[in-house]
Amino acid sequence: MTSDPFIQGWRFRLLLLSAVLSAFGYIGFSLWGGWQEVMAAVVQIGLPVTLFALLLSLLNYGLRFVRWQAYLQELGVRLPVMRHAQIYLCGFALTATPGKAGEALRSVLLKPLGVQYSDSIAALLSERFSDILAVLLLAGLVVVAYPEFYPVGILFIGLCCCFGLLLLPASQAWIRQCFTGRENKLALLVSKILNVLARTRDCNPSSLVAGGLLLGVLAWSAEGIAFWLMLHQVGADISWFLAISIYSLSMLAGAASFMPGGLGGAEAAMTAMLTLLGVPLHVAIAVTLMIRLATLWFAVVIGLLMLLLWGRRVPSST
Repeated sequence: MTSDPFIQGWRFRLLLLSAVLSAFGYIGFSLWGGWQEVMAAVVQIGLPVTLFALLLSLLNYGLRFVRWQAYLQELGVRLPVMRHAQIYLCGFALTATPGKAGEALRSVLLKPLGVQYSDSIAALLSERFSDILAVLLLAGLVVVAYPEFYPVGILFIGLCCCFGLLLLPASQAWIRQCFTGRENKLALLVSKILNVLARTRDCNPSSLVAGGLLLGVLAWSAEGIAFWLMLHQVGADISWFLAISIYSLSMLAGAASFMPGGLGGAEAAMTAMLTLLGVPLHVAIAVTLMIRLATLWFAVVIGLLMLLLWGRRVPSST
């Protein structure tokens, strides 16, 4: 009999807690907007649009995997595509747990295949940096129209700039020099972080930075289009580019909340922006709930399925 240690213990409890709290939060959210009205709007969205939204989410995951694989290939990592894709999807299993543990899970699964932690974490940092830049570009469309959202954009631009500075060889050399001669846990930690940052720089040649950004824009636009289709289905007069921007800005708000998967922050921001644009509250809540189910929670379900399949391939230690 095989076992899967990655979805047992504290990880499983955190995932279950996130799911339960989210379910109660979504129910309360729906009650606030009027349960019957919200459910009527959900029905109005319909199965065909929901299924198409799921396909667009799959497109998002696929484009991001292509970029992830390109980062690791730049570091000399070569793996069978299907096996690597399964590992990548496994990472989504723990997306809805604190600390984005799902992404770190990929490093754990790749290690037995000969991929060093420094390489997989470098790819992870590159992916996050590219995602932030892509979402910022898409969110910038709504920021132009609504200056009150500038602080959020400025915050993430600042974080991107700080990360970019850390990738510069001169910055890393200066930090390393500051800890030269020291032999303590902090110096060891800094040395390991600098090694990962150096590998992150190695997997980001200028051509891949541009290509990764393009893939990120296309990937997140796909989910933004799914959001727009749901709004269009319920009669909300929101243009496609504004819908993409609202979706992207809500992702930034969710990230700024430091909650797993942006839970709470993303939903609140999305609903608030829609109501500011004149969308009825019950419609805004219905679309918000459905797009989160078709993106965040769809990814979690896929990740769990892939992880269960992966666990069956690993022999039990008992």
